[in-house]
Amino acid sequence: MLSLARRPLSAAVPAGNLLGIHLFQCPDTVGIVARLSECIASRGGNIHSVDVFVPDHKPIFYSRSEFTYNPMLWPRDVLHTDFLNLSQHFNAQRSTVRVPDLDPKYKISVLASKLDHCLFDLLYRWQEGRLPVDINCVISNHDRPKDNHVRRFLERHEIPYHYLPTTPGNKREQEILELVQGTDFVVLARYMQILSEGFLKAYSKDIINIHHGLLPSFKGGNPSRQAFNAGVKLIGATSHFVTPELDAGPIIEQMVERVSHRDTLQSFVVKSENLEKQCLAEAIKSYCELRVLPYELKKTVVF
Repeated sequence: MLSLARRPLSAAVPAGNLLGIHLFQCPDTVGIVARLSECIASRGGNIHSVDVFVPDHKPIFYSRSEFTYNPMLWPRDVLHTDFLNLSQHFNAQRSTVRVPDLDPKYKISVLASKLDHCLFDLLYRWQEGRLPVDINCVISNHDRPKDNHVRRFLERHEIPYHYLPTTPGNKREQEILELVQGTDFVVLARYMQILSEGFLKAYSKDIINIHHGLLPSFKGGNPSRQAFNAGVKLIGATSHFVTPELDAGPIIEQMVERVSHRDTLQSFVVKSENLEKQCLAEAIKSYCELRVLPYELKKTVVF
């Protein structure tokens, strides 16, 4: 098994060349890396990194490769065909190739409720060009006045805001489904409504969620105060894929931070919210950089 620590996208791309990323999953067999290398080298490309994982208990090959190439020598449609042939040769369960500087950015919709910290952090990172996505719209079950900082930001950048109040008997899922059609995935930025199994099947694409790490010990209203009063010493956040089982989807990213008796309730909450923002942003970034693969039923490989 070859395993390398996660790192930034390759920075040293020769002039005139482009960076390509290939994510691969297939039955393990002899010669996969050799054929992958040959495919890239035969078109004048150069591999910058290869990360491979093969579980000890199951002969499944997972890999992520970064390579540079000259688009004049290896046109995008030919590149696609070459990797398609490679995936067919190895009977791959998954083979995805992206060229970030050529391919369209992932189109997403963001769902949020009353709390703004994760939503506004995503908007700010998007504005700074630190998230490789295009935001289709923001949907919320909580109304925000037009002079709210989120609403002003969205209006300034011409991102639609849809207020869809929910009730126990009407989660507005059909309307949400219509609004998110055409997106590549959906982000729940502290959206405090449970999406039904019917919605998940109808949308049929990935949904990424974030929640604090105080579950399951501190449920119900104001979990931060409960945890603070209980004197916990470690807090965290978890970002995961949404599945019909509540908060039990495959984990993409987790972060933790120590707290102590010196923390006030305010500093405790600030640390918790900062973890949630960072954790969600890192999960989205990893997903867009093709670092995430499903592994068994409830796990992920994150390169």
